Amino acid sequence: MTLKRITLTVFGILASILFVSAQKNVPFDTLNWDIRAQKYELKEYKGQQALFMQGGIALLRDTPFKNGIIEWDMAFPKERGFTGIRFRMQDQRNMEEFYFRPHQSGQPDANQYCPVDNGLSSWQLYHGAAYSVPYEYNFNKWFHVKLVLADRQAELYIDNMKTPVLHIPFLKREPKSGGLMVYGSLVPAYFANFSYHSMDKPQLKSTAVQEKTIDPQMVGSWSVSQAFPNTVLKGIHDLQEIGDKDWTWTELKAEASGIANLATISDFHPQDRNTVFARLVINAEKEEIKELTLGFSDRATVFCNGRAIFSGNETYRSRDFRYLGTIGLFDTVHLPLKKGRNEIWVAVTEAFGGWGIIGKWE
Repeated sequence: MTLKRITLTVFGILASILFVSAQKNVPFDTLNWDIRAQKYELKEYKGQQALFMQGGIALLRDTPFKNGIIEWDMAFPKERGFTGIRFRMQDQRNMEEFYFRPHQSGQPDANQYCPVDNGLSSWQLYHGAAYSVPYEYNFNKWFHVKLVLADRQAELYIDNMKTPVLHIPFLKREPKSGGLMVYGSLVPAYFANFSYHSMDKPQLKSTAVQEKTIDPQMVGSWSVSQAFPNTVLKGIHDLQEIGDKDWTWTELKAEASGIANLATISDFHPQDRNTVFARLVINAEKEEIKELTLGFSDRATVFCNGRAIFSGNETYRSRDFRYLGTIGLFDTVHLPLKKGRNEIWVAVTEAFGGWGIIGKWE
């Protein structure tokens, strides 16, 4: 054997050893996982040792993860529910997540990627082809899942490991190393054969997409107040009726889509902190009526120069039982502007599923 061939052989063995050491297979047990659930069992299911869980979480202990490959097997029945994985967890309220909707099998929203910011999972803000994919599940049978993460991009594989079923071109949160968790809500789910492989630059099969710049007609930035309870606005038709408030304002830029995710800067609480004002200042050259097409999640009241001129409700199932409350440019507000400085305050109240606002000038 030549020296060159020996060198290549040794290099290959070392590379194999390094790969094995980086690839970590983690059995589901209480030593590796912090399991908190309404119901869970460590049991055999269809030939595999598995974690059965319903209504809970299993947090992988002491495992910071940023980029690389995560794989596992799972199985669930055809029941309404949500089950999947949370990754890059900074704490219990800030992370990325991907989950499956068994009851939506075959539908465009059979699954979902979305960020979780300050305790809010924002699926109503992020929907469509970049965030979910139609897929028909084989119920009560094992299927394999692989998630590849590379900074702002991700690929999802289901069963067929050669072709991703979904390419997520723009993960919403800043890529930071964080924890890993599997979870199940409502639907009972089985998990097995969990492994992760940390890599700086995992190879993606999908072509990188250049994010578009925001449409110049979109509102590109909002001044956002501190959060407060929506009860403050009950029966209010003029902002003067609220009385003196020490409002503090934070500038929030809209994303390329025009959506401003209010949860990224607002600490949500269902009763105490569920509303913010998103403010615009318009300097008009003359007295005029100006059209603003508006989208919000979930409820909004628009004040023009202190006076309420519009109120809308886009909450989940507010129109009919099929309405999801996903954000869109569904309403047009006619702003009666005076010559000079005008202030538009939009009170946006969150119920669940995403706290956001989007505006476009006509």
